[in-house]
Amino acid sequence: MFAVDHILVSDDLLDAEFSCNLGACLGACCVQGDMGAPLEADELPILEEILPAVRHLLRPEALEVIEREGVWEETAPDQYATTCVDGAECVFVTYDGPVAKCAIQEVQRRGKIDFPKPISCHLYPIRVENYGDIETLNYERIDICEPGRKCGARLGIPLAGFLKEPLTRKYGEEWYARFEQTIAERREILGQGVSRC
Repeated sequence: MFAVDHILVSDDLLDAEFSCNLGACLGACCVQGDMGAPLEADELPILEEILPAVRHLLRPEALEVIEREGVWEETAPDQYATTCVDGAECVFVTYDGPVAKCAIQEVQRRGKIDFPKPISCHLYPIRVENYGDIETLNYERIDICEPGRKCGARLGIPLAGFLKEPLTRKYGEEWYARFEQTIAERREILGQGVSRC
């Protein structure tokens, strides 16, 4: 791992290539797993606030869950996630044919809200883990994202570059510039060239 300020970053981000391929994975990350999307505490009131703007895109079964349980749940002390339908789809999933998409993201793209989607979703397949004052960024390699790895390799898109927008959203432009520079320096040290994200 290497450090950029107080953030520890997995070396996997040095050479991983990635680009989401929804046509192949069908948005599986929104419907598979043992809980909904991890949420930060400051996102909880935001989800409640934007619900009226996204409600029209949500499925009836999702609206039933929201009516009963709300849009988020506490999964452990001070840990939160979106609620799910039958332990599968996040309540904010909407379908475009067979493809699961995020209703929040769709409404934001239409200019109706400013919030793009939970930061854990925006950063995926990077996972953030907190250890007091230290955060770690780890690349979660799972089978459902194999199409994204193949697409990134075919197009030559580094994972770190693919996630520039959410990394900048979370840590700021100055941090991302230092992150990009650190990656270039580590690649040079490791003999991988100095190509930038």
